[in-house]
Amino acid sequence: MTPAADVETAVADAHRQGWALVLAATARVARDLDLAEECVQEAYAAALASWASDGIPDNPAAWLTTAAKRRAMDAVRREQALRSKLPLLVEHEETEDEVAIDEPPAVEPQDVVPDERLRLIFMCCHPALAQEAQLALTLRLVCGVTTADIARAFLVSEPTMAARMTRAKKKISAARIPFRLPGAAELPGRLRAVLGVIHLLFTTGHTAPSGTSLVRNDLVDQSLRLARMLRELMPDEREVWGLLALLLVTDARRATRVDSDGRLLRLEDQDRSLWDRSAMAEAHGLIVDALRGGRPGRHVLQAAIASLYAEAPSYDQTDWQQIITLYDELLSVWPSPVVALNRTVAVSMVAGPEQALNQVAALEKDGRLTRYPYLPAIKADLLQRLGRSEDASIAYCQALELAGNDTERAFLAERLAGLPRG
Repeated sequence: MTPAADVETAVADAHRQGWALVLAATARVARDLDLAEECVQEAYAAALASWASDGIPDNPAAWLTTAAKRRAMDAVRREQALRSKLPLLVEHEETEDEVAIDEPPAVEPQDVVPDERLRLIFMCCHPALAQEAQLALTLRLVCGVTTADIARAFLVSEPTMAARMTRAKKKISAARIPFRLPGAAELPGRLRAVLGVIHLLFTTGHTAPSGTSLVRNDLVDQSLRLARMLRELMPDEREVWGLLALLLVTDARRATRVDSDGRLLRLEDQDRSLWDRSAMAEAHGLIVDALRGGRPGRHVLQAAIASLYAEAPSYDQTDWQQIITLYDELLSVWPSPVVALNRTVAVSMVAGPEQALNQVAALEKDGRLTRYPYLPAIKADLLQRLGRSEDASIAYCQALELAGNDTERAFLAERLAGLPRG
């Protein structure tokens, strides 16, 4: 018998590292997202009992994939058997869709997207679904991100996000959206959503929406691998270059974002000599190449902004005016309130905290960032710089209520405690 603690650890590791691959393989058999997810969940539950008695397999992912696919095949056979016998019980007209269910699936061009996980992302980003539904559903099913963390990323409540994903699954079923790999000609039409999935996956790993650790290394590494594979798949797409550059230059600071005690360090307090210079150089080359090709898109501009922050000799020597110019261009192609909020940081360094605070107040009144913890956090910092400690205290408390990551909460609490008392 294998100790229960060892089995639980092995299953947890297998879930974190292999969920997406197991689901992707099972989905190709089930041809139904709900069924595939159910079969994979059953396989992980079965592993707890089986591995305790038989031992932990050498390749847990392969064991789980085999178990989940068997369950899916059994379910498909039961469904087909039921459909073959149903006419004996009830007379009805067969529809075209019903006939198609029992037909063997068309041969899929597996060589178009060689990676199993990336293939499933392209499948889930079907244009019949709203883009937000594509992103949320893919993050949950393919990347294993929890519904609560996805809700935080989209600035909505967990029940709201759960309802949206349920509706998306029902639409896939009701509209009989074919669960197949899109052909090469269809990939560009799904690229925007795929880029959004990979970026959100990275963001969720770079600063975990909840938990004790600031960074989820598994999600960050997974998103970087996906971005590199996407570049190999679509080497002429400048936005793919921009996404990879954005991830590289942002992740270059991973080792310096917390100190030896796990305390969050602001950008101005990080040791720039420890940043990953090779990643920054690779990102810079990608950005330069992308900017030469014409008007840049969202991810290229975000990468250029991140690169300017990273390449400055010090925080105070950052080219703030150029960053504002790039933010203005970014807002013209992607008018996001989060972008507008990030721009206020540069505005405060050029025009002063008072002007930046006015812009934050306008975003606060807009209402779209009500659940976004960085709005009151930035507001608190600006108020503190203006000497308005009492107002800053209120803003820090608001940020603490919204923040879900323990490392960020500790940082905010420390900033709040450090305010002068009137």
